[in-house]
Amino acid sequence: MLGSQIVRSANTDHGDFSHAPLNDPLTGPGRFASGRARKRKFRIRRRSANARWFYLRYDLLGLSLTTSADKAGSCKSRTDYEADFDALSSKGGLGGVKRVRTYAVVDNAFPENPCPVAAAILPAAQSKGFQVILGLSADTQEAYNSEKAALDTVLTEKSGYASTVYALTVGSESLYREVDACELLPRIADARTKFGNLVKRVGTVDSWNKFADGTADPIITGNCGGQASVPGVTFLLVNAFGYWQGQDINNATATYLDDLQQAIGHIQDLAGLNTVEIMNGETGWPGDGGSDHYSAVASTKNEERFFKTGVCTMLALGVDVFYFEAFDESWKPTSKADTGELRDETHWGAFYDNRTPKFSLACPTSD
Repeated sequence: MLGSQIVRSANTDHGDFSHAPLNDPLTGPGRFASGRARKRKFRIRRRSANARWFYLRYDLLGLSLTTSADKAGSCKSRTDYEADFDALSSKGGLGGVKRVRTYAVVDNAFPENPCPVAAAILPAAQSKGFQVILGLSADTQEAYNSEKAALDTVLTEKSGYASTVYALTVGSESLYREVDACELLPRIADARTKFGNLVKRVGTVDSWNKFADGTADPIITGNCGGQASVPGVTFLLVNAFGYWQGQDINNATATYLDDLQQAIGHIQDLAGLNTVEIMNGETGWPGDGGSDHYSAVASTKNEERFFKTGVCTMLALGVDVFYFEAFDESWKPTSKADTGELRDETHWGAFYDNRTPKFSLACPTSD
């Protein structure tokens, strides 16, 4: 998760879309669906202009899952993931949500006890009818090689997990951590060659500003050194947070939508008529017990408000959203913000760590 840099939008002072008319999911919020985003053949699933505001698009919403079960670094087992999926499928949870995303094949958050994520989550997801966007760490060639070797033992034709893996993402905010796009691109291409017969989508995920400012251009075009060396990547996850922009909750949704529009508009301009599948890879807000960040105040009330204005607006527009994250995670260490101050990251869940929801996760309806 992007957690240490504020990148100001070109225009962040345009109010809160929670006050915009929501009966028309194409024109109500205004900004995302206007201009370039409407003209390109970029893959956004839209509803009819006459459609009413909906209750919840289960098929478009997913959640991020991480891997440790406690502060001692115990790894989640298949049974733990099955319990997660049961909670997400319950009446008190999200009902029809059937998609999650992860960050590594083997998670080394606790190096003394690496967690075999893919080996535990894929059989659990298969048994519970979920699909997984499976992440591969790829900030270095060594890390990528290790992840690829680990996945090669789990994701095989005989395993039967191919239908459970919705996509592979190679790298998670690697460009944000200053990995060069022309270093990352060959790793994505290699994963596509290695696993493309089993997984339809292979791509990457990064912060919105790395797509908007051109840093990710070689990933999109496949062009490094002035010539196209490999096909451009056609599955991209764009992360955007009003919170990490330090925005007051009254302007958080507007900033979030504006950041995504900048990123997606640039991708569309670059991709032209090529079909590119784009999702919002992460967004969210910390609940009670979390840290404030500039004007962004952590509270469960604000988390609920951002979900119902920001996330629900994206879903109404027909855009896939992965909410960060499914459950509070008390094991996580603090992160360092651009100010040098420490930020708590243990209270970002839509659910408490006991797997009960913090608030109603239904989107509002309009009469």
